[in-house]
Amino acid sequence: MRLLLLGGTEFAGPPLVHEALARGWRVTVFNRGRSPAPPGVTALRGDRLAPGGLAALADGTWDLVVDTWSEAPVAVQATARLLAGRAGHYSYLSSRSVYAFPPPAGANEDSPVVAGAPDAERTEYAADKRGGELAAQREFGVDRALLVRCGLLLGPYENVGRLPWWLRRIARGGEVLAPGPAELPLQYLDIRDLARWTLDAAARGLTGPYDLVSPPGASTMGELLTACAAVTGSAATFRWLTPEAVLAAGIEPWTELPCWLPPGPLHAGLHGSDVSRALAAGLTVRPVAETVRDTWRWLGELPPGTRLGGLRSPIGLPEEKEARALAG
Repeated sequence: MRLLLLGGTEFAGPPLVHEALARGWRVTVFNRGRSPAPPGVTALRGDRLAPGGLAALADGTWDLVVDTWSEAPVAVQATARLLAGRAGHYSYLSSRSVYAFPPPAGANEDSPVVAGAPDAERTEYAADKRGGELAAQREFGVDRALLVRCGLLLGPYENVGRLPWWLRRIARGGEVLAPGPAELPLQYLDIRDLARWTLDAAARGLTGPYDLVSPPGASTMGELLTACAAVTGSAATFRWLTPEAVLAAGIEPWTELPCWLPPGPLHAGLHGSDVSRALAAGLTVRPVAETVRDTWRWLGELPPGTRLGGLRSPIGLPEEKEARALAG
């Protein structure tokens, strides 16, 4: 199988490369070259937003294309148009952010989506992802385009920094602000499970949208933090604060306390989606303890001083803010 991966050096890219190479596939990656290409691949360079930036893709044929682009939809349109006659199937890694906000509890692939345009320049994340979906379907046709709508992704290579922040904070020890309730259910997916399912689905020729995240309640906030303490060997103690106390302290859910949302409609929408379609199509979810363990190992392999963090908003609770909340 010949795979062209558009991206390939960060976040979902390396797990996709590793999974494809483990299957014996021939892998080509195309990106701007800001990070070294993974070993074992053919590396092509180009800037999809620059004049002539797709020149490296002018020749070649592939069975499958996987596109991880998150910016201007027009780049997806141009790339897919160039490849439509020389590739068999196009998978676009999208996001559950394309659903109209806030998504209802039990949302699935038929829920309303935001507006987007396949030829748009960069605007905001949800519209960009929706535009990318439309571009993939326009150029390859709905019968050759797979839309992988990702939820909360954790695991090795998660350079947004959500799980890494919790691991590093708990490893530091002391009293840790833990947002309650401990039994609050989480819906997430290990990036490696995303990679495995995406390549399986693409090889089978699946098309249309699929929500890629675990079943609701695959883990809980308490299980996630307990696993972090176990793998780091930390002697940290958790102070579980009620959602009301967390919010009263002016702490931002999701960004300052990664993965956490207080119980209510927003939590039900983002951690309670219906993923029966993906499960029926073979999605499997590894235990959260395995995801936490392997993420901690990956963090230890990073060069000293490597910074992780959200490109759109900072991740993690400042120490002084945590201290004030605990003192209160």
